[in-house]
Amino acid sequence: MQIRSATKEDAERLLEIYSHYVENTAVSFEYDVPTVEEFRGRVTATLKKYPYLVAEDEGKIVGYSYAGVFKGRAAYDHCCEMTIYLDRECVGKGYGRALYEALEKELRSRGIVNLYACIADPITEDEYLTKNSERFHRAMGYVKVGDFHKCGYKFGRLYNMIWMEKIIGTVEK
Repeated sequence: MQIRSATKEDAERLLEIYSHYVENTAVSFEYDVPTVEEFRGRVTATLKKYPYLVAEDEGKIVGYSYAGVFKGRAAYDHCCEMTIYLDRECVGKGYGRALYEALEKELRSRGIVNLYACIADPITEDEYLTKNSERFHRAMGYVKVGDFHKCGYKFGRLYNMIWMEKIIGTVEK
């Protein structure tokens, strides 16, 4: 496995991975799969300020992770929101941990100290959403810091959302 920075040329494969989550799960609350051009724009915009990493195995992208703005105010510049998606055939093989560890290392080197994850959370686990993302983040050292009830609606069902946090350093004054 190799972890490298994403490029806009990766957008088609990244979108292929992401589209599964949009169309078949409540992991993403997005209803429609973005176009390749729109997704390429998302990658390009993220890379202007934050790392966007891909994991490759035997030359094929098997997952990706990136950081983004937590809140759009200068006071929060030491914080970021984390995102990760894996090819559905590659879950549970260590790619997620490797991506998050590499992303965390890069963010720490950039002075980021607070990591946040906004996670869709089932009221009751179903065929569209489990607690796997929460379990993954707990295993990575995140703690739950917030619950939002029945705020996401997809597939005719209401879902909760949780925020998880990991502190990886201290703010320099």
